[in-house]
Amino acid sequence: MSDDKTGKFDDLPEPRARGLRKMEQVYGFDMADGTGDFFRYTADHLFGDVWQRPGLSDRDRRLLLFGLLAGQGAADVLGIQVPAAYAAGEFDDEALREIVVFLSHYAGWPNGARLNSIVEETIAKAARKAAREAARAAGKQG
Repeated sequence: MSDDKTGKFDDLPEPRARGLRKMEQVYGFDMADGTGDFFRYTADHLFGDVWQRPGLSDRDRRLLLFGLLAGQGAADVLGIQVPAAYAAGEFDDEALREIVVFLSHYAGWPNGARLNSIVEETIAKAARKAAREAARAAGKQG
């Protein structure tokens, strides 16, 4: 997510640049400009406007999105949103697991089970990464 450093969106119209910067913040990975009406509505309107309106935090929006996606069984999008929210520090292990328990009762157990798998894999990946970094740091000190 290097727009602030490289100005990679400087040549784009401001609504598109604003949307792409927000997409990078929300998704937690680098974005590139796209083409077509669907991408235009996604970048310029959804992320350039809707995700930036006052009144709700990104965490609030993410909670609403988790509920909607779990209810629809949209594990593919949850597989992007859950790790991004976790990496952004919006939810810790305990909060994510509580979201699973809560949503399972409203979205249905199969949808909750899919969400649980995503949450547990997100937490496990983060733990493996932290362990690798700790081992590297210990190796440099020893």
